[in-house]
Amino acid sequence: MALDADLEPWLRLSLLPGLGDESFRRLLVAFGSPDRILGAAHHELSKIVPAKVARAIAGASAPDSLERVGAWLADPANLIITLGDARYPQALLQIPDPPPVLYVKGNPALLNAPALAIVGSRNATPQGVALAESFASTLSAAGLTIVSGLALGIDAAAHRGGLAGVSRSIAVVGTGLDIVYPARNRALAHALAENGALMSEFPLGTGALAGNFPRRNRLISGIARGCLVIEAAPQSGSLITARLANEQGREVFAVPGSVHSPLSKGCHLLIKQGAKLVESAQDVLEELNMPASAMPSATATVGEAPSAALLEHLGFDACDVDTLILRSGLTSDAVSALLTQLEIEGRIAALPGGRYQRLR
Repeated sequence: MALDADLEPWLRLSLLPGLGDESFRRLLVAFGSPDRILGAAHHELSKIVPAKVARAIAGASAPDSLERVGAWLADPANLIITLGDARYPQALLQIPDPPPVLYVKGNPALLNAPALAIVGSRNATPQGVALAESFASTLSAAGLTIVSGLALGIDAAAHRGGLAGVSRSIAVVGTGLDIVYPARNRALAHALAENGALMSEFPLGTGALAGNFPRRNRLISGIARGCLVIEAAPQSGSLITARLANEQGREVFAVPGSVHSPLSKGCHLLIKQGAKLVESAQDVLEELNMPASAMPSATATVGEAPSAALLEHLGFDACDVDTLILRSGLTSDAVSALLTQLEIEGRIAALPGGRYQRLR
């Protein structure tokens, strides 16, 4: 497929070795358009970028990778949006370092819809996965497109929940859009392409390089009005996203958890630093000044229905975990997660011998 004449100069510069996004943006400010940059004399370019890069621009020809891009664009689900495109996400224009070029698969209209980022641990607990999916589906039904990073665990659950609601979901990935990473999320990526969107600043063929994932986190937070963290260790990438959200002037939310769980420590740290403690989807909507009428009748509340049911199975006599598993029909992981939550809420007490007792 032949490239659009307006798009080709953007791609030639974005794919030029040695020319980073910051230099690209400086050149755009100085010259006004990619065409003018490519037509500028070496001495003019060297006032903005190093002489080596200026020479590369002056002698730039269409790279072989443009053919790959043309073939990718032959699929009507694929498109490339530049800083000069009216479809470019307006929220990203507010951050210090918007990418000059974005690769998009799916529905580009979602890039300018009201959005919330939901991120968290790759090694999430069953309760964390259930919470992420529940929050995401409720908030998507209330008018927020759910943004996450297509990782395992909380990210994947957030995407599934977002797709279940009317506002859908966007995955911001750390690879080229011709690569699905992790491969276990291939079916989810296809569902996002059909009913949501995937977005990347990285050229086609870019693999899963470790340094690209923290970099893409600024886009997850930047395209959204706020960032909700559900389960995160103290050194996790989710805290990087939350920090970037705060620096970008976005709201930061965190769901509390057990004081004994390593995956709660990151959320508790955020709350200590000023993040809004979240117990329900309504907490998020109120902070974002979204109308109460946007809330569907069924709201996502942290563990409310499962924990209430487990209390009924527990009764007021001491009971061990194995008995609760038999009574409830839940998995051992689910029962353990709910017991931890109920203990934090002060509704049960842990007794010697691995037994639990209801307090009120």
